[in-house]
Amino acid sequence: MTLLSYKVCYPKAMYMTRGNHEAKNLNKMYGFEGEVKHKYDLKTYDLFASCFCYLPIAHCINKKILIVHGGLYSKDGVKLEDIAKIDRVREPPDEGIMCETLWSDPMDENGRQPSKRGVGVQFGPDVSQRFLDDNNLKLLVRSHEVKNDGYAYQKGGRVLTVFSAPNYCDQMANKGAFIRFNGADLEPKITTFMAVEHPKIPPMAYSTGWNI
Repeated sequence: MTLLSYKVCYPKAMYMTRGNHEAKNLNKMYGFEGEVKHKYDLKTYDLFASCFCYLPIAHCINKKILIVHGGLYSKDGVKLEDIAKIDRVREPPDEGIMCETLWSDPMDENGRQPSKRGVGVQFGPDVSQRFLDDNNLKLLVRSHEVKNDGYAYQKGGRVLTVFSAPNYCDQMANKGAFIRFNGADLEPKITTFMAVEHPKIPPMAYSTGWNI
């Protein structure tokens, strides 16, 4: 609600990117659907679900830094134009560019491997370099993975993971982080932080488990 309010107030300064959890099956599994129904009602949840389908799956800062939630692709040759052409107003499919943008992860070994998640792919520094060079980009910024320090670079330094939830699920003891970019040089300025006390609601309190 707060993020959507910022978007209304500052439409040219606030940009939200869709992640793999902005999908009905994961909303049910991990508790977002249950929490919204508990605190509001089904109509409110349906509005969230509709809103999620309109979120962009990528943003490009000053034509040099690409922001996605997950990562890159199972094949070379994907262009920014291909991402822009995706029909994103739907539930994410189980394969293809949209799916991989939301689900893929970097690895430090060259090449590609099947993802341990069962969806998307793992991609190496060589894959990242080819994609970024082909699209005249400087850096890929993504999230999707807990990192102990709140952030981590893929080997080669051209993919930066940032994770803003400290002490994930109240058990990972990780820091959170966020990034600032100055338009003049587009160098990432990373700030890390620790978790603070929150309401006494256990993790996954509203989850329905795997009953999807």
